[in-house]
Amino acid sequence: MRLTLHTDYALRALIYLGLRHDRRVSIREIAEAHRISENHLVKVIHKLGRGGFVQTARGKGGGLRLARAPEEIRVGDVVRFTEEDLALVACFQADGPGCALINVCRLQGLLCEALGAFMAALDGKTLADLIGGANRPAMEARLSLAASVVETPALHAAP
Repeated sequence: MRLTLHTDYALRALIYLGLRHDRRVSIREIAEAHRISENHLVKVIHKLGRGGFVQTARGKGGGLRLARAPEEIRVGDVVRFTEEDLALVACFQADGPGCALINVCRLQGLLCEALGAFMAALDGKTLADLIGGANRPAMEARLSLAASVVETPALHAAP
């Protein structure tokens, strides 16, 4: 199974926002830190905003931040929201091509079980799990957060 670039960018954006929970950040900042397309990231952020994962504010003092605490954002929920189709093979799709082995094939059951295990693993982790712990300083350093200059005011309370 391969997740789309859209989901990859969504998870990277959420990781960045989780690491910078103390202030609003810009799409450009996330794109530069992860070395990813700003244009594509705009679409991803828009979708994350519609899904209630990210809050956006325009104008002076605007920017992005998490809409929920990192502990409340399940990785599986993000993947389900951003992936258009989790069907591993065509026979999983309601409108997919017919299969000569329908109702007698064991492959479909096995793949359903595997997908269930994959999603269960993702559901068992939150954004907080991805950004916390001993690995956090290394993540911040790789994303140049430790030495970054604060461009927008710090956030003291959620609106």
